[in-house]
Amino acid sequence: MKMKKVPLVDELFQGAVSLEKTEEGVKPWRIPYADYELFPPNGIGGKAEQAAGVRLCFASDTAEVELHLLPSDANRQFDCVVDGQLMGTETLAAGEKTVVFRGLPPEDKTIELYLSQSHAVTVTGLYIGEGATFEIPPVDRPRWITYGSSITQCAAAASPAQTWPALVARGQRLHLTCLGYSGNCSIEPMVARMIRDLPADFISLCLGINIYGQNSYNMRTFRPAVIGFIEIVREKHGDIPLVVMSPIYCQPREVTENKVGLTLVQIREEIAAAVQSLQNRGDRNLHYISGLDIFGPEYAHHLPDQLHPDADGYRIMAENFQKRVMPIVQIQNRAGAR
Repeated sequence: MKMKKVPLVDELFQGAVSLEKTEEGVKPWRIPYADYELFPPNGIGGKAEQAAGVRLCFASDTAEVELHLLPSDANRQFDCVVDGQLMGTETLAAGEKTVVFRGLPPEDKTIELYLSQSHAVTVTGLYIGEGATFEIPPVDRPRWITYGSSITQCAAAASPAQTWPALVARGQRLHLTCLGYSGNCSIEPMVARMIRDLPADFISLCLGINIYGQNSYNMRTFRPAVIGFIEIVREKHGDIPLVVMSPIYCQPREVTENKVGLTLVQIREEIAAAVQSLQNRGDRNLHYISGLDIFGPEYAHHLPDQLHPDADGYRIMAENFQKRVMPIVQIQNRAGAR
């Protein structure tokens, strides 16, 4: 099939915070790239350049799509989603540059090409059928920002479109921005400011597991850090639903103190207390969810390393998030107002 190249305009990239443009192509970032030095070390531990939740979104009647990329020294997965349904997953081997999805329905449709959730990606070209239509549809879904750790980035998911945030977003018709930073969910003020300044109709924060692992806050400092983070976000998102989730089940850490004397049981209690303090001051659209309600001990067999869910475990998280969280939030889509 003869193919034509389409322009890599900003609106094509969904779920990115910023775009780095070079002579070679376009690289999505999950921080404002212009402020890279304000997110140490190395752009949130090198995780902000990894493209979790980022996808190229467009409408076309093309039956074939080619995605051209800068090569990497690692294998990377890419997904093609058509009208919300996963059509195919392709693995790009180290050193290779082109991903091809064939056999797409020939009628008009919305196509989302999910980029690797665990690697940096630079897009050098997008090609569709020579005579095919091409349009970038407006964002007409409520915007959801979710912040967390590796358990939100989901490197072990079956593919980029099958992370738990991606599954929830498609199941609930939400526009996803995933701020899962593996090993680096450190409740940083600059991340709170970034979330504050992004457009959002719904925000969820999954806090605590990296705090335990890195011994970064103790009983004196953890709850104030959570309160401060939420209050910064609330400076510009004062009335939208904001859900704060504590860590999912992790047997070795539940009652074992880390180096600064915290257990996961205590971390959940402190997060709940922080949320309660702000609810007591009138924040009626702030909600606490225990991570055990999303992924509790009954699913321990889906934790191969006793910490991170496997692919089926992330599907379970998506199902339970939709069952337990979505009924308590009232999301109003303000896309029209923007």
